[in-house]
Amino acid sequence: MQKGRILKIFLGAGILMSAGVMVNHITSMTTTMCTEKELAGMSYTLQQFVDTQSAGAASDPEAIVAFPDDPSQNAPAAPGTDPNAPAVSDGAVSAEPVPSSTPKPKSEYDKIGISVAADYVNVRKKPNTDSKVLGKLYRGSAATIREKTGDWVKIRSGQVEGYIKSEYLAIGFSAEKLVDKFGTKIATVNTETLKVREAKNTECAVLTLVSGEESFEILREDKEWVKIMVDGDTKGFVSKEYVDISVKFKKAVSIEEEREEARKKAAAAAAAAREDMAQQPSQPSSNSSNSSSSGSSGNSSSSNGNSSSGSSSNNSGGGSSMKGSAGKSNHSDPSNKSSGGSSSSNNSSSTIGSGDGSAIASYALQFVGNPYVYGGSSLTHGTDCSGFSQAVFRKFGINLPRTSSAQSGVGKKISVSSARAGDLIFYARNGHVNHVAICIGGGRVVHASNPTTGITTSNLNYRTPYCARRVIG
Repeated sequence: MQKGRILKIFLGAGILMSAGVMVNHITSMTTTMCTEKELAGMSYTLQQFVDTQSAGAASDPEAIVAFPDDPSQNAPAAPGTDPNAPAVSDGAVSAEPVPSSTPKPKSEYDKIGISVAADYVNVRKKPNTDSKVLGKLYRGSAATIREKTGDWVKIRSGQVEGYIKSEYLAIGFSAEKLVDKFGTKIATVNTETLKVREAKNTECAVLTLVSGEESFEILREDKEWVKIMVDGDTKGFVSKEYVDISVKFKKAVSIEEEREEARKKAAAAAAAAREDMAQQPSQPSSNSSNSSSSGSSGNSSSSNGNSSSGSSSNNSGGGSSMKGSAGKSNHSDPSNKSSGGSSSSNNSSSTIGSGDGSAIASYALQFVGNPYVYGGSSLTHGTDCSGFSQAVFRKFGINLPRTSSAQSGVGKKISVSSARAGDLIFYARNGHVNHVAICIGGGRVVHASNPTTGITTSNLNYRTPYCARRVIG
């Protein structure tokens, strides 16, 4: 009896122990399964994120993948932009920060040199003072720098290429300081036709029209407008929107160019001297040969035509009896009666002389490059527009009035489109003629333009022509 009770107690305890073990096993299995499922889910989510980020990184190899909600994983700035950021090189992290690189300011004149010589500096074939002289770079002239060789630089300017000691050149920022002193700012028209206005607004009067691709000296530059020199006394404002601005410098002169220039000036001076002698008034004691010489040049006229002083004569012959340096060639002077003869009063449709227009044009072209002098009438020492045309035509026995306004009333009126070599082309400001040029054919003219360009050639339509006259038969 007692044994049976003890057996029952052991059997009950065994059952209870077995039941506990089973419960623990089931709980353990449940926990393990849940944990595996949760990890599996987290693994899937993480893989999804990595796959997504990797796809983006594949399109940008330099992209930095950052995990969300982790401030320590924020994308760092590129190395070098943050002085406190570690430098990365081939996967290794350096403890020393890479200093940020600040680029040095660079001048637009780094490859331009401006001569600072007292007069000029020789351009030599090789970088030594014993080498052959190829040309001269005068003070204020500019050159492009090709290379540096010790204390020398190889330059190119105009038709000259050679070597100059660098000490004679201002380069870079030093050159920039000399731009206003030695450079000439040029406005080139970038539209078909541009109005030149009296003031810096679109409500004021239009002085004249200038054509596309023509270039003019800038006298003043403001924020939205530039004041340009058109020719003679025609100065006005144009909108900066319609011009391209550049800086023009004088260039080196080769030895050959210098010799040719000297030859041309000597020839022109000799021609001017001969013309002066031919224009001397006849004296009572003059012999017949002197009389014949005077007659061959038209009629007797004063000698101021080609003199630099432009002093007038008391003789009454021809338009050249006007005062030279005191003459106001660019202004209309209705009271001017001194040009005498048929040339001043001839306002009809007849011509006032005969000659070869091509010969007149060729003669006029000899003086291109000579200076412009307001009120002057010397083809070599300086003249203004009407003094230029007057002196050129006088060479062929044709006497023109002194002012451009008076010249626009002589000869035969023709259309501008029919102008040919030897015809006169006139330009106006506010309806009043203030400039004259000589047509040389091919749609171009030669004229004494302004103090900067001197005697030069231009497109016939560089500004809108007012009228044209033919003074030769």
